[in-house]
Amino acid sequence: MKIGILMGGISGEREISILTGNAVLEACNKIGYDTTQIILEENINVIIEELQSMDKIFIALHGGIGENGTIQGFLETLGIPYTGSGPLSSAIGMNKHISKSLVRQNGLLTPNWHTIVFKDVNNDCRDLDYPLVVKPNDQGSSLGVTIVKNDIELEKAKISAFEYGSEIIIEKFIHGRELSVSVIGGDVYPIVEIIPSHKMYDYNCKYSQGMSTYQCPAHLSSDQENEIQAVAKNIYEIHNCRNYSRIDFRFSESGEAWFLEINTLPGMTDTSLVPMAFTAQGGNFEELIQKIVEEDEV
Repeated sequence: MKIGILMGGISGEREISILTGNAVLEACNKIGYDTTQIILEENINVIIEELQSMDKIFIALHGGIGENGTIQGFLETLGIPYTGSGPLSSAIGMNKHISKSLVRQNGLLTPNWHTIVFKDVNNDCRDLDYPLVVKPNDQGSSLGVTIVKNDIELEKAKISAFEYGSEIIIEKFIHGRELSVSVIGGDVYPIVEIIPSHKMYDYNCKYSQGMSTYQCPAHLSSDQENEIQAVAKNIYEIHNCRNYSRIDFRFSESGEAWFLEINTLPGMTDTSLVPMAFTAQGGNFEELIQKIVEEDEV
């Protein structure tokens, strides 16, 4: 099977995409696939012929057009099979406001929030008590995310978040534990608890060795574990995800799992959570990549 590993792109997560892509490329070579590295720059047209020569594309892009459904729709138009969720699921998952709205409409917990567009920076958020989380509406890897405790910090955080897009989320901060659940091929894997060295699981804590510690499986009662995994599977299904995704929660001090976001193209670096969860259940990285590649044809 000829597999093209599509990586790079022009989003703020390009560096992480290259790390993911190279890890996937190495794994595919070990498995025995006929593998090609395909680097996406600004002009996608220059790689169309290369894309069309592949049996399947492993999308190792993060953020921007690689994760918001654009690339997925482009590949479907060309009739090229690819890994991950489809265009609509990707678009919904990338838009935190729409994703959270969908989750809430299905009766599940997600922190209260406001969505603010750039021209409406004076939007009143006084119904949300501090601390608050300010973040871009359509970014990953915790880019532009800040926890704020007062009005002055809030205004500074808005400016920072707007550097990454024209729409931001201001969300109630939930005190508790950071949990992540991987769903691969419709199967739910052990829960990972993240213990960052900073107050929040930011970019450095995600991608720098030693900046976070992890517990997998997380220390939870069997009832808590089963309930959180069931909620994660439900969220995966209501987003109509495919192949694999990661669902992130805050587990409150009162024992409630609050949905934060879904990642339809989670990272595959040496600190990434999906490989960690898969390994905790007895698999290895090559088996994970093979499962993703061979699960089904798109």
